[in-house]
Amino acid sequence: MQQFRFLPTLPSLLAAPETPIIHRDLSWLQFNDRVLSEARLTGNPLLERVKFLAITASNLDEFFMIRLASLGRSILTHRRKDQTDKSTYRHLSRVRSSILEIVAKFGAKQGEALDILTSELETVGIHLVRQAKPGDPGYLVGKKIFEEEVLPRLSPPEPFAVSKLSLLENLQLGAVFKSNLWFRIPKNIPSVLLAKQEGPVTTAAPSLYFFFLDDLLLTHLGQAFRLGPQEPALLRLTRDGDLSVDLEEEDTESIPDVVRTSLTSREKGRPVRLQYTGDVTEAMLNTCMNTLKLTPGQIFPAAGTLLVHGLWAVTQQTPKEFAAQRGLLHPALNTTTPKPFRVSEKIFDEVKAQDLLLHHPYDSFEAFVAWVQAAARDPNVLSIEQTVYRMDTLSPVIDVLKAAAGTKKVRVIIELRARFDELNNLRLADELRKAGVEVAFGFGKLKLHAKIALITRKEEGRPVFYTHLSTGNYNAATARQYTDLAVLTANQDIGADAKHFFDCVFRGQLPTTFKQLVVAPTRLHRRLLALIQAETDSAQKGLPARIVAKANALVDEQVIESLYKASQAGVKVDLIIRGACSLVPGIKGLSENIRVISVVDRFLEHSRLYYFEGSQVMYLSSADWMPRNFFSRLELAFPILDPRLYRFLKDVVIPAYMNDTIKARELTHQGTWKKRTSRTQNKSVRSQLFFEQLAANEYRGTPLE
Repeated sequence: MQQFRFLPTLPSLLAAPETPIIHRDLSWLQFNDRVLSEARLTGNPLLERVKFLAITASNLDEFFMIRLASLGRSILTHRRKDQTDKSTYRHLSRVRSSILEIVAKFGAKQGEALDILTSELETVGIHLVRQAKPGDPGYLVGKKIFEEEVLPRLSPPEPFAVSKLSLLENLQLGAVFKSNLWFRIPKNIPSVLLAKQEGPVTTAAPSLYFFFLDDLLLTHLGQAFRLGPQEPALLRLTRDGDLSVDLEEEDTESIPDVVRTSLTSREKGRPVRLQYTGDVTEAMLNTCMNTLKLTPGQIFPAAGTLLVHGLWAVTQQTPKEFAAQRGLLHPALNTTTPKPFRVSEKIFDEVKAQDLLLHHPYDSFEAFVAWVQAAARDPNVLSIEQTVYRMDTLSPVIDVLKAAAGTKKVRVIIELRARFDELNNLRLADELRKAGVEVAFGFGKLKLHAKIALITRKEEGRPVFYTHLSTGNYNAATARQYTDLAVLTANQDIGADAKHFFDCVFRGQLPTTFKQLVVAPTRLHRRLLALIQAETDSAQKGLPARIVAKANALVDEQVIESLYKASQAGVKVDLIIRGACSLVPGIKGLSENIRVISVVDRFLEHSRLYYFEGSQVMYLSSADWMPRNFFSRLELAFPILDPRLYRFLKDVVIPAYMNDTIKARELTHQGTWKKRTSRTQNKSVRSQLFFEQLAANEYRGTPLE
């Protein structure tokens, strides 16, 4: 790749010196900082801010378990290699040092945000009690909840030796006393506990008391076991939590057992982070560091508490009436079920007449449920087939599929290795199989990430296909929290592709030949590079050329290099990237025709869209622009063939995102993110609110009307 001179602030972010690629992990940390900004933004409802702070901590837990653990493995590999050139090892070590330094500073910002939110919660009657002393408000309340909710779950203390830290599981707390006794705190105790209320909480002076578990342990644990008044040292250990399970050599019946067995490695993986609070000495930290084989940078003081992620409980357990009275949450989203789905007997006629688009969460997930229910009841439906990556355990779709298996063929492909949903998917697989559903498990080395459902219906003596394709999971819970796009179509070429897809995966074969769908790992990457090149060729000929891509992440270097070349040719490139973006926009002579924005708002932006103006091609997809999606997962991209849907996405959805001046942030040529300003005086746009209003008005004035 051609080398360029960069501003002084940029090189520290680059994946390699003089190469215009931001390291993906450093870019992701910037994303988490944008989430934290929402926690500090006073314009957001107070409990929504609490939620954003909790998300930053959950994000960091996963980041250490997956990304930093992976980086650590790479460093070890290159350190052990007997080679004269140690540049890769040194570079990776520098990157890790930069990451750990940023995380340390970020922890301080989290602690500041927690202090601010604690004070503001107090003003509305929500007491987030922090290490209360005898005589302080909330002390006796905390003592009572400790004795009722925590103490009965604790085992007596055991003799402590530093070697016993290896017994701590992933994200488990340990409490160590100077008397050389310690406790392993069971992971089933909630991180934040709400004291039971004696009366209604809607009174003028309510008393909602929340307690972090680590605060309760610091305050009450020693006295409860007569260990004296001293505080313990509290430790929280994070381990390598990435699972690599190759199912290629396993027979179908043994796959669930293989996955179950592998889950234990997550609890006992290599240590990657140690957090601490309480009575912790420098000597103890050094001993822990040496025992756990951590670097000093991998040891962090608590960000006010070890359990910031537990703040979810404050948002979930505060009574809705109480929160509504005080404007502490966003008003409930009134999701709409589009008209074609309101009369189940006519759904197939509606889909046959024209393709249908669903924009979640603004359009209710009940629309998809209604379609599957209609298929289950319809005697003309021959089969129902569906993929599952993440499905909530209470989803109504599960019962529909089980009931349908009694009268028609039902096939489900479940990816058992969906990260942190493995146990849920194992239970779902057992449940479906017992009901007579044919179940397959992923595809060997490739994780199944495609989101597709197919209904085959007998009409006039022949099978007719109806296909649902989505950018998001078949999950009723996340469909209320994530933005996703889905298409229902009776296009028979797409239906035949879907049938081929299911047949191949059930036979354990990689599907390759499609008429309309584009599959990874065999074709999607090449197809995208070809489409980018086509726009580049159009620009060089003076023809219209524009690329718009919306994804969760853009880190694939080949795609980035192609986008740089397109920009140099004059192609206008607009990128809507929620999380990590390794491309640097706005560099003169390289990327001055590229804009990058990120939208962080009430709902998690999760839809993926690829638009190529010169080729007049648009795809929606389950795939981000990352090597893992292109080469390590079974993904699908599906074309938008209906002119109405094409116009709606091109003329309504894309401009709404690109014009967002309230929740969008823009990536600068220095690799930093800035707030956007309105280009039209006195006009501000918030894309998610705009989409909510569109759905509520049943898309009047748009091509979907």
